[in-house]
Amino acid sequence: MATARQVLCLSAFLCLPHALSEPMRYSVTEEAASGSVVANVAEDAGLSPAQLSARRARLASEDGRQHFRLDRGTGRLVVVERLDREELCGQSDTCTLSFELLLANPLQFFRVEVAVEDINDHSPVFPEERVTFKILETSNPGSLFPLEGARDLDVGSNSVQAYSIAPENEYFRVSFGSENEDEKYIELILEKPLDREEQAELGFSVIAVDGGSPPRSGTTQIHIIVLDVNDNVPIFTQKVYSGQVLENAAEGSVVLSVVAIDQDAGLNGDISYQFSQGAGHSHAAFAIDPSSGEIKLTKPLDFEAAEKYELSVRATDGGGLSAICRVLVEVVDVNDNAPEVVVSSFSSPLPENALPGTVVALFAVRDRDTGANGKISCALADQLLFSLRPAYKNYYEVVTVSTLDREETARHILTVTAADAGSPPLTTTQTFTVDILDVNDNAPVFNQTSYTMYIRENNVPKALVGSVSAADADVGPNAKVTYSLAAAHSTEHPPCSCISVNSENGYVFVLRPLDYEQVRQIEVLVSASDAGSPPLTANVTVHLVVVDENDNAPLVLHPSQDSSPPSSELLPMSAEAGYLITKVVAVDADSGQNSWLSYQLLRATDPGLFAVGAQSGEVQLRRPVTEKDAVKQKLIVLVRDNGRPPLSATAALSVLLLKDFSDMRLPQSSLAMEDEGGSLTTYLIISLAFVSLLFLTFTSAFVAHKVCKRKKLKGGHVLYGTGNLQSGVGDAATVGTLPHAYCYEISLTTGSGSSEFKFLKPILPSLPPQHCATGRGTDDEEDFSCGPIAAEDVPRRNPGMLSAEQFNSLSFN
Repeated sequence: MATARQVLCLSAFLCLPHALSEPMRYSVTEEAASGSVVANVAEDAGLSPAQLSARRARLASEDGRQHFRLDRGTGRLVVVERLDREELCGQSDTCTLSFELLLANPLQFFRVEVAVEDINDHSPVFPEERVTFKILETSNPGSLFPLEGARDLDVGSNSVQAYSIAPENEYFRVSFGSENEDEKYIELILEKPLDREEQAELGFSVIAVDGGSPPRSGTTQIHIIVLDVNDNVPIFTQKVYSGQVLENAAEGSVVLSVVAIDQDAGLNGDISYQFSQGAGHSHAAFAIDPSSGEIKLTKPLDFEAAEKYELSVRATDGGGLSAICRVLVEVVDVNDNAPEVVVSSFSSPLPENALPGTVVALFAVRDRDTGANGKISCALADQLLFSLRPAYKNYYEVVTVSTLDREETARHILTVTAADAGSPPLTTTQTFTVDILDVNDNAPVFNQTSYTMYIRENNVPKALVGSVSAADADVGPNAKVTYSLAAAHSTEHPPCSCISVNSENGYVFVLRPLDYEQVRQIEVLVSASDAGSPPLTANVTVHLVVVDENDNAPLVLHPSQDSSPPSSELLPMSAEAGYLITKVVAVDADSGQNSWLSYQLLRATDPGLFAVGAQSGEVQLRRPVTEKDAVKQKLIVLVRDNGRPPLSATAALSVLLLKDFSDMRLPQSSLAMEDEGGSLTTYLIISLAFVSLLFLTFTSAFVAHKVCKRKKLKGGHVLYGTGNLQSGVGDAATVGTLPHAYCYEISLTTGSGSSEFKFLKPILPSLPPQHCATGRGTDDEEDFSCGPIAAEDVPRRNPGMLSAEQFNSLSFN
């Protein structure tokens, strides 16, 4: 158990972050039974049993052997197996087992030393059970005969303390002592001269007794042979021989030679050498030449198993006299042991959001060599994300130094190299394979910044128009991408109901038919979300472009096709070829080439008289008008688009041919006659107007107004106050409608051979001047009535057209 002073030291060092500067020291007697309690280290370390479990307390030793076990439940240190001090420490005066108590979270070390106390469990043992001495009978009293002492594996007071002879005799006594701390001797001392004739042989026992309680003893048998005179014993040139040998020396290498000299001659001077059997058979790795005294290796040595050997060599002459010397052989270490790496803990896999400084691995290094050969340095090869740092004593930690990214590197192979300082150095590598766990730190990424998809109008419902695709650099659920439509601006604009996206594969569908003329492009926002927690989202804009189909026929704006009969255009008979009569104006609701229009004269009263511009729609005079041409010409113009297949529409119009249109002054008599002749027509027109008004009154004012406007447009050609007749018609053809600032109706006699024409009185004088009423005269006359035109509104006139002065000078009485 630890002493009181050790406990006080312990409390002072508990504040250190990794380990105590002074170890916790305990003692236990050898041969203690398995499970024997040594001490309560939890109390001494200031820890509770709950902390031992929570911090995964464990014991670690350099040699990897576990002589003790930590009971986490109680904090007690108990013996794992029977301890044999002599096996653990040999003849060392002290026997201390060192190990570390390791705690995690945070990492902390406690150095523990347990002294194994010796008990008297070994008896003294002599090297030889029987020792024979050949002693000359002339040996003088006091002669010394060295004897190999008994070896006791115990130490201290439990080692050999005394020798005795049994049975006691008058010739010999035993003496023992030590010249120094390490060299002990035992000698037989001759007390009385021997007489071979009286007693040729003598036998007794030498007993070695240790100081244990109870004491143990060992015995060797001494056999004395009395020889005739050989009065010189061999003498070694040195009492102690020392030599060194490399541990990798080859078998048969000579370590050293011992030399003994005998002054006798003949057989008594012949010396032979042999090993004196010693405890532990330390000479087993050596052999000695009996004649030369050379000591050679019989097997390879291992410095890590034994650093030195102590041998006893006996030199015996032919007369039986002998001498003993000590031989000390020191084994020289060579760098034959590579460093060892012992991993204590290793964490893999590691989450990629682990903080810098996270401990990945904890390991210890050791080298069985000594000196520079046992000095170890560690290095971590080519790593920017991890580093190696010393933890405590010979322990090292592999820690993270920066954030990890699984998407960049999913697995890190860390190679730790431990190298000693020998020449050449030996190295050991330890590989740590660190797998990185994925966390949801990457949002989906679309393979395009935006998508443009095309669909033809009038599509079938649920038509597939394309797909979006997003990839997520994460793995597992964090990489599973689902698609959906997202609102463009929070919830103000919900996603378009005509478009759908498949949540699994990103296919985009149009759910109902689209009309290019109503919508030409749809823009939606598609969202891609992963299955992480929390999920990450990315958005992309999808432009759906509706492609036009040729599904709209051309629409004729001018001349208006709502009137019946078709509107009439005026053509002076004096007009030359190329004269612009009117312009057919049409539009197409389609786009592109589907809206490119072409014009063609489909039918005409006289096809050779007119020409239609294929691109402009202008109706022109192809040749001069002749007397044979019909006064009223009917034309049908075909308007066709450029679609596939093409669609078309027709425009119907009529052209009235006028003679001598420039001479507008008529005699008063003729005018009166014409007025009288047209009175019937006037009355009929008035009657028709009243009937129409009555009908319109019972319908609605709005419909009456529309009907009036339609009549105004159908009544005849319009004379503009801002220009002449020809320019006014041309402008109307250009814009697709006719202005009605001034509106007059002209009555023409289609069957007359003269170029004269007359203006009739207004049919409905009560109507405002900007409105027009149309009546039908006798025969083929058409009646028109209009308001006056200012002179400045008609800057020029064409041949056959009335000037403003001429027109205003006419009487409408």
